[in-house]
Amino acid sequence: MTMNSRTRWYALIVLCLGSLMIVLDTTIVNVALPSIRADLGFSETSLAWVVNAYLLTFGGFLLLGGRLGDLFGHRRLFLFGISLFTVSSLVCGLSTTQGMLVAARAVQGLGGAVASAVSLSLMMTLFTEPAERAKAMGVFGFVAAGGGSIGVLLGGILTDSINWHWIFLVNLPIGVAVFLLSLRLLPPAAGTAVARRLDVAGAVTVTGALMLAVYAIVNGNQAGWTSGQTLGLLGGAVALMATFLGIESRVDSPLMPLGLFRLRNVATANIVGILWAAAMFAWFFLSALYLQLVLGYSPLRVGLSFLPANLIMGAFSLGLSAKLVMRFGLRKPLGTGLILAAAGLVLFARAPVGGSFVVDVLPSMILLGFGAGMAFNPVLLAAMSDVAPEESGLASGVVNTAFMMGGALGLAVLASLAASRSDSLRSSGEGSLSALTGGYHLAFVVGSLFAAAAATIGATLLREGKQVPAHGGHEQAGALANAE
Repeated sequence: MTMNSRTRWYALIVLCLGSLMIVLDTTIVNVALPSIRADLGFSETSLAWVVNAYLLTFGGFLLLGGRLGDLFGHRRLFLFGISLFTVSSLVCGLSTTQGMLVAARAVQGLGGAVASAVSLSLMMTLFTEPAERAKAMGVFGFVAAGGGSIGVLLGGILTDSINWHWIFLVNLPIGVAVFLLSLRLLPPAAGTAVARRLDVAGAVTVTGALMLAVYAIVNGNQAGWTSGQTLGLLGGAVALMATFLGIESRVDSPLMPLGLFRLRNVATANIVGILWAAAMFAWFFLSALYLQLVLGYSPLRVGLSFLPANLIMGAFSLGLSAKLVMRFGLRKPLGTGLILAAAGLVLFARAPVGGSFVVDVLPSMILLGFGAGMAFNPVLLAAMSDVAPEESGLASGVVNTAFMMGGALGLAVLASLAASRSDSLRSSGEGSLSALTGGYHLAFVVGSLFAAAAATIGATLLREGKQVPAHGGHEQAGALANAE
């Protein structure tokens, strides 16, 4: 399938639409949770599973989805993932019981994981020239960075104007359009399944390890971080991961060639991704809670408060970020962006109980918009820059997993810190809103430390150099083989 330049960009729009739909669903639910709880009779504890069921399967199946794409063809797996996600979205929207909604959310996470894991690989296949790839990655990064805050805005609009069912039903026309356009626009490249067998033992152990870890993390606050349940689950995850590493060092066709992590940029980008995701989740969720619970904003107004950051991310990611990467390489834009994000979080850490939008919210949103817009592109480029074409699905699955795990872990830890600090302040006689704000302040400070650490690691350890084309020569494949 020969693709002209215009067709490639149309194909990128389709991939971004699919990714946006998936990213939105990690956050669009949050503003509708009170309505879902009232309608379906969830308890405060069981309501968390509307979010956790999605996170659990999404985080658990990203690696496997990326490898299946490498083996059986990226377009085929993207179509499968989008189909599964769309059908399960319909079931979510039609749900009339708690069990039906939670089960459908779990299937939705599985479909989202498969589609997300291969979408980056498809994009790398479409764009082989460094300048075009940087620009395309900027567009893709904007969707990933901005999708969460767009989700809050859209969730507020749909929940306020119609009802909560439509936060899921809106995916149906988008999913159908993405599927049909993908058939026409995405390259139908064959996988390598004929020559290689799927590492079933590796797939089972790593997916089990990730799912146990996510389960422990998302329930850590409720069960207690030092409880037998949490420590047992984390211990089980560590044991399964150790088993997985042992399997990968012995099998002929490993799910994850361990030499991948000896590639400096791949390893560094994943560490940066974990820390950056933890900082981003701190920004997004905790600032939304501050706006809603302390300043008394409606769900719709909370969403509108994120618009300045979205517009800045759009400007950077759709043009400026690509130019910065082509001119200055990966390190400087990444380091600068993450330092700006850290500064934005520090500003949020001084927002008072009676804060105003212009003085206490807008400056932070502007800095975080600049930071996310600048940093996302180089992080994703670095994660994919050193790998051979046949490992691109795996590399994208790994970096997506790093973001998801970093975000889930970061959010759980920071929410726990905030709650503990708020309880302590209440015990010492602080008022309710003052105690709540004090808890958020501590979480924002720790989040800013995550972003600063990511900036330091990325700016220090990333290796500059010519970006590797998706269909680059045998040097990369040889390097990977030698590393193993």
